Amino acid sequence: MTFDFPTLLVGATLFTGGAWALDALLLAPRRRRQATALVAGGKAEDSAEVMSVAREPTLIEYCKSFFPVILAVLLLRSFLVEPFRIPSGSMMPTLLVGDFILVNKFAYGIRLPVLDTKVIEIGEPKRGDVVVFRYPKDPSVDYIKRVVGLPGDRIGYYNKVVYINGTAAGQVPAGVYIGNGSGVTMSGASMRQEQLGDVRHDILVLPHTPGLEGEFVVGENEYFVMGDNRDNSNDSRYWGTVPEGNLVGKAFRIWMNWDTASGGVDLERIGDRIQ
Repeated sequence: MTFDFPTLLVGATLFTGGAWALDALLLAPRRRRQATALVAGGKAEDSAEVMSVAREPTLIEYCKSFFPVILAVLLLRSFLVEPFRIPSGSMMPTLLVGDFILVNKFAYGIRLPVLDTKVIEIGEPKRGDVVVFRYPKDPSVDYIKRVVGLPGDRIGYYNKVVYINGTAAGQVPAGVYIGNGSGVTMSGASMRQEQLGDVRHDILVLPHTPGLEGEFVVGENEYFVMGDNRDNSNDSRYWGTVPEGNLVGKAFRIWMNWDTASGGVDLERIGDRIQ
């Protein structure tokens, strides 16, 4: 069973806010009237009884305390920034296993939480953006890849090189990759700098490992995405394009790295910009 945190947040916000509002509008006035009646009936000397009648229920106290916090988290997470953790090496060397990243939720438009309905148009993905999206084959799972193809593009992949509308994306050799922690298995891979639009970034390839090649046409309101670890990435080459409605946001910053295989936090990656 998949844990649906957005739905939990919305439910918690509605429950705590609704309970607080119900108490403020109906129950609290009733308690005050009952306490006033006790005083008017000559029972003012029984202060314990008056206080008991007027006292705010413990549940309401908790709701009043937690509602602003839960609401703030819901708004922040739904409309501004959401944290994610990188679980695999498909985006190496840009993102490593154990990276904790921040995703801009409004870069590609404002969407309602849970419903994922876009209500405000703001921008569209650009070639080279690193995006988080709901996996088309199972929308309950979030994936992260790099945008290679935009709507209407013809994308080719041959001999470890991306072709965009018949033109090869620039590649420059950048040495041999030396990994550590969970990424040590990629040590010895060829590291190259690739140019996608205005974005220059590193990729990993295994020159002698065969991979899926071919040509793909990107449909309207769809995006072709690939992992930077080209020979270890489950991406659009295998399952197709990402519909615009599946986009979650644009990854922009690493705020922590904790790879259990390397034994702790990598302080050097904290604050790194994702490009």
